[in-house]
Amino acid sequence: MEIAFRWYGDKDQIPLEYIKQIPKVSGIVSALYDVPVGEVWSIDKIQNVKNKIEAKGLKLSVIESIPVHEDIKLGKSNRDSLIDKYCHSIKNMGSLGIPILCYNFMPVFDWVRTDLARINSDGSNSLSYDHSKLLEIDFKKDLLDLPGWATSYSRKDLNDYFEAYSNVDEESLWLNLEYFLKKVIPVAEESSVKMAIHPDDPPWSIFGLPRIITNESALVRLVKIIDSPSNGITFCTGSLGANLELDIIKAIKKFAGDRVPFVHFRNVKHIEGKIFYESKHPTEFGDVNMFEVIKALIDVKFDGVIRPDHGRMIWGEQGRPGYGLYDRALGIMYLAGLWEGINKITSK
Repeated sequence: MEIAFRWYGDKDQIPLEYIKQIPKVSGIVSALYDVPVGEVWSIDKIQNVKNKIEAKGLKLSVIESIPVHEDIKLGKSNRDSLIDKYCHSIKNMGSLGIPILCYNFMPVFDWVRTDLARINSDGSNSLSYDHSKLLEIDFKKDLLDLPGWATSYSRKDLNDYFEAYSNVDEESLWLNLEYFLKKVIPVAEESSVKMAIHPDDPPWSIFGLPRIITNESALVRLVKIIDSPSNGITFCTGSLGANLELDIIKAIKKFAGDRVPFVHFRNVKHIEGKIFYESKHPTEFGDVNMFEVIKALIDVKFDGVIRPDHGRMIWGEQGRPGYGLYDRALGIMYLAGLWEGINKITSK
């Protein structure tokens, strides 16, 4: 197992020098943030990021992520040219020895939260989600400042996307994902790259848009599309943990042996229904049994990359919501302690 940390490049408030000081961290999860969606990630640009990371004694372990263009998800007539460019980017990262690509297939929006700074009882703040508040949003009237996604859409762009997706149901989206994977997975295999789809976050439909990577049956369908280690899953305990009907430990044991090259380690606490917040990492503070998560990963001999996912803002820290230094560093220490302790007990 390799422990990694998310770094948002030169504009990240947390420099690589600080990340290197966190015990047990050897890998970096990063991306290119200046390439338009749908364009090729050049070798030179990827190499530049890789060089900066390696200069600090770390390594670029995961690309998270090369965004999938909406026209691919919609199955438009130009998707083949866009997929060709995506394949070119995969070849380029593979040629530089970067082994894992985390991506998602969520229509229009990436992860979504309705509050970026929910105040917790201990004075910290964290990301939270309340589905009833999401239902109150009217994009014809409200400002485009919903937490959790880039605000680069114009009102017209957003309305055009909603119109386009009005003809795309879950099955259509599945077929478009299947088309995409059948084109890119062979290239990923040849490039020694493992693709790892991130579950939808939250794992249910929002704004009437289809979402399909939401539960165990969806993961089963995904891996059956192409039987290849390059067709894998980013096992996010927070995203999947928002689905109370999913047995996370069972799912880890089912998929993590050969189809999970990458894990996001975080906890969530449900208030009721589709209302939850992102809690402290240890088991007792959330609804995900983090001890059993690590034990299951050890049981299946997980040897991929794991990183702490969203953390709280603590000790007065300011910065990118969910991506502060302190709480994620605490999460790493908790993760590392669990890993060492369980390993020593089970190896006796």
